[in-house]
Amino acid sequence: MKADIGDIVELIRDIPEHRLQAGMRAAIVHCHDDAVYELEFTDEQGETLATAALDAGQFIPVWCAATEQWVSPAEQAAALLASLPEEAARQVLDFACFLSLRVSGSSAVKAG
Repeated sequence: MKADIGDIVELIRDIPEHRLQAGMRAAIVHCHDDAVYELEFTDEQGETLATAALDAGQFIPVWCAATEQWVSPAEQAAALLASLPEEAARQVLDFACFLSLRVSGSSAVKAG
């Protein structure tokens, strides 16, 4: 899913130069041509805490303004996996297979 103006995104890594931490959410207020997005971080009262221009690899979309729906956990996980190095992504996939076995109790083929 490509992020767009009005979407809500969640940071996937700390941005110390802006005093932003992974897990913080922000609204996209502007999309630049070079895959950089202007984000606005607010508090519970709607007061702006910070604005920052970040690239798409620093966050994942969690709310889609166009559809007015939350992004599914599967889509969020896919976006997060896409930002990881290959070996880390394989480890996450292995763990997901392990969880699938625990939840379903059935056998599954190990990805590889």
